[in-house]
Amino acid sequence: MSLDLSQVLLKPLLSEKSYLESDMNKYRFMVHPAANKIVIRQAVEKMFNVKVLSVNVSKVRGKQKRFGRFQTYKSDWKKAVVTLPEGESLDFFEKFDNE
Repeated sequence: MSLDLSQVLLKPLLSEKSYLESDMNKYRFMVHPAANKIVIRQAVEKMFNVKVLSVNVSKVRGKQKRFGRFQTYKSDWKKAVVTLPEGESLDFFEKFDNE
């Protein structure tokens, strides 16, 4: 399956931990399940016009949820942590204004 670079990054993960890591030039994204490190690196470099030092990828298992007597699971998803060199930064609110 060939992914277009605009389909790789689904949305940034904005949490307390991600804000703390942004001081260390690390940024978290929810990415397409079929994306690999090389494609994620290319997508970030193209979208934000920055140089990427490293990409770490992990799969997140969906949590079990209960609705009364019914039990279901949230979907599995993939997370990427992108590290940038000193002096580089990303502006999430400029690129992801639809979230």
